[in-house]
Amino acid sequence: MSDLPQRARQILYACITEFVASGEPVGSRTLSKKGIALSAASIRNVLSDLEEMGYLHQPHTSAGRVPTDAAFRLFIDAMMEVRHLTDAENRNLFQRFSEIELGPNFLRETGRLLSELAGTAAVVVSPRAETLTLKHLRFIRTLPGEVLAVLVMANGAVQNCFFRASVEEHELQKVHNLLDDVIEGRSLGELRELFARRLQSDKVQNDAVRKRAFELGEAALADAADAGADVVIEGRSKLLNLPEFAQGEGLMEIVNALDEAQSIVRLLDATLAAKGTSVVVGREAGGLAGGHLSIVGASYTNQGRSAGSIGVIGSTRMDYPKVVPLVTATANAMSALVELRSDSREDTHD
Repeated sequence: MSDLPQRARQILYACITEFVASGEPVGSRTLSKKGIALSAASIRNVLSDLEEMGYLHQPHTSAGRVPTDAAFRLFIDAMMEVRHLTDAENRNLFQRFSEIELGPNFLRETGRLLSELAGTAAVVVSPRAETLTLKHLRFIRTLPGEVLAVLVMANGAVQNCFFRASVEEHELQKVHNLLDDVIEGRSLGELRELFARRLQSDKVQNDAVRKRAFELGEAALADAADAGADVVIEGRSKLLNLPEFAQGEGLMEIVNALDEAQSIVRLLDATLAAKGTSVVVGREAGGLAGGHLSIVGASYTNQGRSAGSIGVIGSTRMDYPKVVPLVTATANAMSALVELRSDSREDTHD
């Protein structure tokens, strides 16, 4: 950014904002009408310099210029002024969220709300099973040599799994008491690692009850922690109706990209470790949709831990100053709702 002269920064900023608004290549005459106190010839010279630096490209010889991914990255990182949501907009967002029930349709309703507010497609990824906090783990003897494990998560979700194991009824209470002491506040992933470590220790190997407890715990979590995340994409039609995707080839690329849910999840995975809201622009997403899409994503939390992620999928010319704070606010509202409902469940069960 510091390498660009003030005049070049001004013209690049104007070129990007005009392209975002119109979707059309931007020419010197258009920019000269936007309050830039330079002649059309001077503007053309600067546009040419910006093209040589890789910030603009010209689709056709006689056409105007279009910002590149590098230009949008510079704009996002150093040039744009984020339009913060007003108090009224934040209240409306939290009010809309309070009307969404935690249940089978929670992800879909959240995606619909974000898509409506952003005017393009939205994606919501559920917490991966390994990130869920386990509240209770109970074993029930069923058929001879078979055990049913019942896992109750802090968010109220319940998983059941059967596995082969021999355990006597009188052992189960000791097993439950021992596991209760180590389960509280830990995720499935953390517990799986803990059980594996404990089973390597001589202390556990020489204690029959502890060994049995951690073996049962490890078996119960073997599949549960590996369960994949659910992915919901809402508002596909809003994205497909954008003029830049009207042509057959471009439309097919977007349709194919929206079917590659796991590719989108991998891009959003970065938000789980990142602080705040992150943006992936065009080719930064690899070959997804031929480099014509951008994703603005943020993680939401449960009990202070990053859980799932939420984001907006749009054209590279999306209105980032509007979308970035919207995704941030939606992730915050989602975190507040999830944690509030989790606390309510805790109070109910205590």
